[in-house]
Amino acid sequence: MIKPDLDLPIPDDLGAVHFVGIGGSGMNGIARLMKAAGMTVTGSDRTDSAYAEKLRALGIPVAVGHDAANVGDADTLVFTGALWPDNPEYLVAKERGLTILHRSQALAWLANRRRLVAVAGAHGKTTSTGMVVTGLLGLDQDPGFVNGGTISALGTSSAAGSGELFVVEADESDGSFVLYDTAVALITNVDPDHLDHYGSVEAVEDAFVRFADAASELVVISSDDAGAQRVRARMAHPHVITFGEAADADVRVVDVVTDGPVAFTLVHQGATASTTLAVPGRHNAINAAGAVAVLIGLGFGLAEALDAVADFGGTGRRFELHGTVGGVSVYDDYAHHPTEVDAALTAARTVVGDGRIIAVHQPHLYSRTKLMAGEFAETLERTADYTIVLAVCGAREDPVPGVTGELVSERFQDPEKVVYVDDWQRAADVLAAYAKPGDFAVTLGCGDVNLIVPQLLASLAKAASGQ
Repeated sequence: MIKPDLDLPIPDDLGAVHFVGIGGSGMNGIARLMKAAGMTVTGSDRTDSAYAEKLRALGIPVAVGHDAANVGDADTLVFTGALWPDNPEYLVAKERGLTILHRSQALAWLANRRRLVAVAGAHGKTTSTGMVVTGLLGLDQDPGFVNGGTISALGTSSAAGSGELFVVEADESDGSFVLYDTAVALITNVDPDHLDHYGSVEAVEDAFVRFADAASELVVISSDDAGAQRVRARMAHPHVITFGEAADADVRVVDVVTDGPVAFTLVHQGATASTTLAVPGRHNAINAAGAVAVLIGLGFGLAEALDAVADFGGTGRRFELHGTVGGVSVYDDYAHHPTEVDAALTAARTVVGDGRIIAVHQPHLYSRTKLMAGEFAETLERTADYTIVLAVCGAREDPVPGVTGELVSERFQDPEKVVYVDDWQRAADVLAAYAKPGDFAVTLGCGDVNLIVPQLLASLAKAASGQ
């Protein structure tokens, strides 16, 4: 993994830009906006994807596989955090003396020209960003935005927008979220994740304090999350709005009903407003409160802000339904931390009815799996009826001897509730043999576990036909 040089000056003119890893959820959005601005944009990725096809349709050449020749006549190379230092495109860019920017630096180059709303936190960033964007659009604003996932109702993860506001999902994983010239900062929560980068919980919280205090106008922060409240106590910012279920929250969530799509009421300065979202889960009521708090901070009223946010219909890879075969519904979710798994499967429980929840969990990163295997096991055993654990997706990390998905499965108290399967086709067949009509199967992970979904559906179809 290449660590970004966050002190590197970013030139005003990037010239022709080549993206290595252009098919990533954040990278493709940045490439799209640079193309829309009239820049020459090219890219490459290790595999083809739907994102790559959409970029080609916009006139952006996307090569499959990494090769020095892909860089062409580019003046600037933008790389994803998952890139290794021996990547041939990265090496030739260094050899030629090109401007080399991390994805976050390229996003900062785009976003820092506007009044920026930056959404940060260990969990809920993509959904909260989508809610803020949806709310602004419903209030007749036209924000630019780059999100970490497709906003389902819009069919895109980015847009240039014509208004003064720009909304970004600000990634804290490598500390790069401090690059942004943020006007309004939204902090959903602060959990001890990404310790491979930060080294300690204290360093994680230090970064969030820096991010918050750098906001020029306002900080919106959770009243419920313990980590966020520790950050809040250390902040020097004069303008703060808190949100959540705590009794002292400035935008307080009350009367939550989780039987199906979540319903709730918000209270702010004596005013109340109620709604039902299109998405399930108590956590989404909290996410909506954060988005509404941002809109209130921007000058909108409680009721109009909540009405606008309530139009949010979800984002890609967040409890996303891919199909129902033989009465078994197959969902995909990006959850890759125990807190996120808990939220996703607890939300699924509110809508599954009498059916069971079958988790298909792909551990992400060897470091996270080693550190949190016990927490994953406890969460999965408590929230799912049965769990299929897959092999670890190492992403940017080298394999670690002894660190496999079995670290999670062997921590279950009841071995009948879990199985470790390191072959995807066998995992699909295990699911098909176990599942019954009315069950939900949910793939969980931020790696490539979503790519197993067609195999799951095919195995379910084969089982349903009696083959």
